[in-house]
Amino acid sequence: MSQVENVLAHVDANLEHSLSRLFDLLKIKSISTDPEFKDDCRMAAHWLADELTNIGIPSSVRDTSGHPMVVGHKTGEGKKGPHVLFYGHYDVQPVDPIELWHADPFEPKVVTRDDGTQMIVARGANDDKGQLMTFVEAMRAWMAVTGDLPINVTVFLEGEEESGSPSLEPFLEANKEELSQDVALVCDTNMWNRDTPAISIMLRGLVGEEITLKGPSKDLHSGMYGGAARNPLHVLSEMIAGLRDKNGHITLPGFYDDVPELPQEIKSMWDKLGFNTAEFLGEIGLKQAGGESDRSALEQIWSRPTCEVNGLWGGYTGAGFKTVIPAIAQAKISFRLVGNQNPDKIRSAFRAYMQEKCPADFELEFHPHGGDPALQIDINSPVLENGRKALADEWQKEAALVGSGGSIPVVGSFKDILNMDTMLIGFGLDEDQIHSPNEKYEMQSYHKGIRSWVRVLDELAK
Repeated sequence: MSQVENVLAHVDANLEHSLSRLFDLLKIKSISTDPEFKDDCRMAAHWLADELTNIGIPSSVRDTSGHPMVVGHKTGEGKKGPHVLFYGHYDVQPVDPIELWHADPFEPKVVTRDDGTQMIVARGANDDKGQLMTFVEAMRAWMAVTGDLPINVTVFLEGEEESGSPSLEPFLEANKEELSQDVALVCDTNMWNRDTPAISIMLRGLVGEEITLKGPSKDLHSGMYGGAARNPLHVLSEMIAGLRDKNGHITLPGFYDDVPELPQEIKSMWDKLGFNTAEFLGEIGLKQAGGESDRSALEQIWSRPTCEVNGLWGGYTGAGFKTVIPAIAQAKISFRLVGNQNPDKIRSAFRAYMQEKCPADFELEFHPHGGDPALQIDINSPVLENGRKALADEWQKEAALVGSGGSIPVVGSFKDILNMDTMLIGFGLDEDQIHSPNEKYEMQSYHKGIRSWVRVLDELAK
């Protein structure tokens, strides 16, 4: 057998041991948002550093102002291929509501379905302990069979991803020289379906704005002032309604200037994925699509920008009824960005639009909530081709090049601070209930995820 086949055979023969190690990690209650579990987070960091060191990848726990980071290196002279930075996070979401779990969330178990398929159930089974352990176990197999890794690897694991990563960017800035490598690998994403692997090539950016519209000097009795006094809720609603036209296009001047058309190669690939818009919307009780009417649903959620109202309030909202005209109205508005859209430019255009539409008697205040650009991987990148080849060999299906409607902030941090692009390969499924009770990870995802990373490392070395 070839070298990579020997490594894959080792993975298969030792799957039960790999699963046991994952269970040991899953039992640690590393909930980063709750100070009660601070020691558990540190325990998880030390567990991972020890495991990496024991398999021949010297690693250490690095303190931060919050939960610690884990950094390890396995490098050598004369290796072909890129030096990669593998990123994962060992912290998990809280388990509430605990009463909806079918078993203790920190007592992992394997559940076998009637059709014989199996799933791993525990908090963190997918997000992100199961995912990061697929890479750790792939490295373990390479080290056990060959005594080395085929390429140079730096491992970087954080413990605050589920609580906003407050220590991440300061740590990257302070350790820029050590952590900046040729390309980052992130395993915190999904497959297209349970038998089709995927590489995420697009991540939408985000701009958030909270606005306050001030009108009358105080709340008014609607019987005494109704009709004569303009209602801030009416005014703000009209202003917001004008942000989109009847076809779902966003009306801000220059909004689409930096939005590229989807490459035909990618559009054709997405058309072949068999995405069913009716089923997608039906699962959430809807029938009619929104957004830009001349775009497919996949384009709308992966490669097109949006403007959404995330909250709108004012006046009396308590129990019962109070007939007032409120003095102020407030709203939260967010924009998902794509292509080369500049968050500052979009924010400025939004504020200018709102000021233009604001009546003379009224006053606007703005409060920003984040601003991150979109990210896109070059579809002609050699690293991407290596990843596609490895996944196709393992799954016997071409890897889908997909978009992500949301954002993964660490990818932007890698680009901005470390000047490093990222390849996103994950083995989760939409149904895995991350952040929810009864989180799970398919046994196939875990097993073939390990095998997939073995192949990716081999292909990158070529």
